[in-house]
Amino acid sequence: MQMTLRWYGSKYDTVTLKQIRQIPGVTGVISTLYGTAPGEVWETKDILALKKEIEDAGLQLAGIESVNIHDAIKVGTPDRDRYIDNYITTLERLGQADIHMVCYNFMPVFDWTRTELARVRPDGSTVLAYTQEAVDALNPEDMFASISNDANGSILPGWEPERMAHIKELFGMYRDVDDEKLFTNLKYFLERIMPVCDKYGINMAIHPDDPAWSVFGLPRIIINKANILRMMKMVDNPHNGVTFCSGSYGTNLENDLPDMIRSLKGRIHFAHVRNLKFNSSTDFEESAHLSSDGTFDMYEIMLALYDIGFDGPIRPDHGRMIWDEVAMPGYGLYDRALGAAYLNGLWEAICKSRGRSE
Repeated sequence: MQMTLRWYGSKYDTVTLKQIRQIPGVTGVISTLYGTAPGEVWETKDILALKKEIEDAGLQLAGIESVNIHDAIKVGTPDRDRYIDNYITTLERLGQADIHMVCYNFMPVFDWTRTELARVRPDGSTVLAYTQEAVDALNPEDMFASISNDANGSILPGWEPERMAHIKELFGMYRDVDDEKLFTNLKYFLERIMPVCDKYGINMAIHPDDPAWSVFGLPRIIINKANILRMMKMVDNPHNGVTFCSGSYGTNLENDLPDMIRSLKGRIHFAHVRNLKFNSSTDFEESAHLSSDGTFDMYEIMLALYDIGFDGPIRPDHGRMIWDEVAMPGYGLYDRALGAAYLNGLWEAICKSRGRSE
């Protein structure tokens, strides 16, 4: 595996490449052209400039998270082919730049949902958190306003103000889209892009819905083992794979995370590994990565990745805000660095106990 950190670019991220380079065992970053709109074609010069900046800092651009998908594709409107053509052009340019992994999601309206961005934990750290009761009490149009004050001045991925300004229109677009129609539109999209993925060896790694159930009545399909296996069978191509995000699949306590990993051998192209602490089945908060701080057995998750021969990029996911750091919620330096070191330690122990070099 390759340990990485998500980095939003020097214009947007409080964490620098120099700092990332100093985290033991981290050799790459997962980045994006943050600020490009869904459906927009990425310019080759911008892709190469991003790659050069990262390589000049002594790191590798290990993949892209995300090339966002225009809502016309998800909804299946008559103009979707224009946006898919744009997406294909971007994939071609990424492949020509020797970039071979793209994380994306197929979530309607909200890329992820939390009701708090700074819940205070007993140790004084703050974390992202979710309660279904808070969602049920909100009008969806007020969702962004309810959390934006805790964003520390950051532009939250999936919650860009210009996008949220059209939230009524977005909900209107999805009025007649249910799970089956969303699956159909995902299949259409994947069938269109697989030829360019085959040509350039690009692994498409779909990110699970977060949380793994319907929010505000919107369809959610990438939520469990049955649905992800369905997705892979409907477009049976090794480049059609997943981002295994323990924190997103783990929002549903019925999901057996190690079992899911083992069922996806050869199709996990990217991994996000983090822990959650549940106060009830619909009230959870993002904990430190350590097993004992949350609900999941992180050793068993890493062992399952080892058992399937996972060798792709992996990153610690959302971290706590600790040591008075001010950053994009979930994406500070300190706790993610601790998470990377912890996951690397688990991996080393597993490799040595199994008699394999790291």
